[in-house]
Amino acid sequence: MSGTSHGHTPAAWTGVTIAFIGFCIAGLFMVAANPLGFWAGIGVIALGGVVGAAMKAAGLGMPKESEASVRARHHAAQATAQPAQAQSTA
Repeated sequence: MSGTSHGHTPAAWTGVTIAFIGFCIAGLFMVAANPLGFWAGIGVIALGGVVGAAMKAAGLGMPKESEASVRARHHAAQATAQPAQAQSTA
């Protein structure tokens, strides 16, 4: 999976960074026993998801893989698995 660049996009990094900041805010206010600040942090976490989705919709996320690429990868995986199965039965 490391060869797919999963999540290495501006949309993913921005969404996760905003959500992490919201997590820190919510955690700080939870320890401080401040419910309003806690829910504000939860709101920032949700904002991170919205911003990430909006950036993906704007073209800054991973492009969808074509059907031809999926078939080629599946075929290559089957071709490499068949010699390994033949060796294990011998």
